[in-house]
Amino acid sequence: MSTLEIKNLHVSVETEDGAKEILRGVNLTINSGEIHAIMGPNGSGKSTLAYSIAGHPKYDVTDGEVLLDGQNVLELSVDERARAGLFLAMQYPVEVPGVSVANFLRTAKTAIDGEAPKLRTWVKDVNAALERVTLDPTFAQRSVNEGFSGGEKKRHEIAQLELLNPKFAVLDETDSGLDIDALKVVSDGVNRYSGQGDRGVLLITHYTRILKYIEPDFVHVFVAGRLAETGGRELADELEANGYDKYVKAAAV
Repeated sequence: MSTLEIKNLHVSVETEDGAKEILRGVNLTINSGEIHAIMGPNGSGKSTLAYSIAGHPKYDVTDGEVLLDGQNVLELSVDERARAGLFLAMQYPVEVPGVSVANFLRTAKTAIDGEAPKLRTWVKDVNAALERVTLDPTFAQRSVNEGFSGGEKKRHEIAQLELLNPKFAVLDETDSGLDIDALKVVSDGVNRYSGQGDRGVLLITHYTRILKYIEPDFVHVFVAGRLAETGGRELADELEANGYDKYVKAAAV
């Protein structure tokens, strides 16, 4: 059993007018085997939470802790956080010209495991992972995300997730820009990963449509840099019907 604990997390970013606080005391505990969905309006700080956990240098953590099995990952570099068992699927995956998908994945796997996977077995594993997300094996020889469609980038990230198999996956709007077929493929991949029973998922989304395919254990409403309410699947249905207006008004008081 592993645990990811976010304790009183405060995060600021630098703007033209000085530091602006985005996260205002976030508290959340995710246990292995659980899927937590965070929903909220644009600008509420959901992506800031994801990138702060992963260690993006743009975000300045001014208070709080992020504990992975008791270790404060905020004291670790980005690569050390990955080796500790964290994975971030980005809302806008970046292109890496000149680095093939195959080399990228093998290098990442080697860094995380501390030893290189056997090449013959690894090629089979990569091809199988790509096939599961309906990407042709030729994608392994292409530069990372270069020329990929939005859906192909998101499916490639799910292939990464399955191959690297971290303790906890933070998925930042991995459903954005997907058509219904790609959404099902991505959801199936997340379900395969979480179905191992000892992996945790933090799923950030605007919409309930991905929750038709991925069943969350907890749904959290995120507004103005804080968790405003927590519930089950029924809370997502309420948000779909009524929106975030009452939470936004309450946060403004």
